[in-house]
Amino acid sequence: MSIERAIREKLMLALSPTRLDVINESELHAGHRSSPGTGESHFRVLVVSELMRGKSRIERHRMVNEALAAELKGGVHALAVKAYAPGEAILS
Repeated sequence: MSIERAIREKLMLALSPTRLDVINESELHAGHRSSPGTGESHFRVLVVSELMRGKSRIERHRMVNEALAAELKGGVHALAVKAYAPGEAILS
């Protein structure tokens, strides 16, 4: 299974999001010294979930990081997270 697919499936199970965008940005980092060159090392995630309601930004990021602990220990070098509750303004 690809890392991108694993990220999507684990966040769907852990957070039951109403919106989930998983964007592989690895090609933007190809050739960088710290890039492993796997094609699945840098990701951007936007998640909207009722479970985010009432949580601080740090708590929300921790929820995502906990769901993706294996990926963060393994092949994922960088993960950018934007996490919102339904109805909150999504900032780009």
